[in-house]
Parts: sequence; structure tokens; C-alpha cells
Amino acid sequence: MGKKLRKFNRATHRDLGYFFVAMILIYAISGIAINHLDDWDPSYVVKKWEVKTTKEISKKTFNSSEAKQLLHQWNIDEKYRKFYFPNKERLKIFFKGGNVILDLNSGVGRAETLKRRPLFHTVNWLHYNPNVYWKWFSDIFALALIILAISGMFILKGKNGLKWRGTILITIGILIPLLFLVLFYF
Repeated sequence: MGKKLRKFNRATHRDLGYFFVAMILIYAISGIAINHLDDWDPSYVVKKWEVKTTKEISKKTFNSSEAKQLLHQWNIDEKYRKFYFPNKERLKIFFKGGNVILDLNSGVGRAETLKRRPLFHTVNWLHYNPNVYWKWFSDIFALALIILAISGMFILKGKNGLKWRGTILITIGILIPLLFLVLFYF
């Protein structure tokens, strides 16, 4: 590779790296979070607990005031939203950030709140391409990653470049995904 081409390669690699550093962090953080969907919800913190009441609830006379009283009884101080009866045996009360589903026969129910995780919710939202403009910017970023990967291989020369160390690391980096494909995909 000639001196001018090497200089252009380094400048391109450097400038794309600087320009897309935020995108790299967004997709790296959200990628880690999404990899662990079976372990946790990366976008929301969900809390559930049991509630009870001995109050007799009549579907015909139940109103918003009674719903607010039940929320107060259960120490739920969030703003009341609305209620409805999904069927003759259940009452569902909504409040800001959550809800309660109450079994009318037993008086036992489940309360649940849902709060956004500050960083993870935001980066996951971006990861899922929220609109057409972000989709196109993400595609440009993906092309930039290809350029970064290829240009990065030619930054160093000699034994630390493709002549020795670089070739070994590239080979290992290719073999690991191939091994996973052979073991778990085919």
C-alpha cells in the first residue's frame, strides 16, 4: 500500500470512528441488553406484589371514588387513571405507571408497576429503528462499520499488521463465528 493511500486509509478510519462513536456506543450497549432478554427486561423495571381487600365490590355500583379508595388502601399513591371489569370475576384498576388486577371472588389481586430504565430504554428504542430517517442513518452506520473493519486491517504494517499478528487475529475472529454456526446452527 502506497504512502498516500495509507495516509488516506488512516484518516478515513479515524474520522469515521470519531463521527460514529455515539452510534457504536448505542448499538453496543443496546446489543448487550438485548442479548440478555431472557434474564431481564432491558427497557423496563417491572415490580409486582400482592394486594388484598375485604371490601365487597359490585360491578353495578363500583365507581372511580371507590377505585381511588382501594389504591389508597394498598398504599398506591400514583395518580388514578381508570378502571374496568374485563369479565364478571375481575376488576382492573389503572394508575400512573401501573395497574391492579383484582379477583372479585377472593379479594386477592396483583399490582404491577412499569418504569423505564433511564439509559437502556433510550438506546433500545434507537436500536429498533424508530422511524425511516433513523433506519437510513443506521444503514449508513452499518456501511461505515464495514469501512472501519476493512480500513482497520491496514492501519499497522509489519509484524503487528497483516504479515503476522493481524492475520492470526483475523483468522481466530473468523473461526469463532464459524465454530458457533457449525455447533449450534447446522
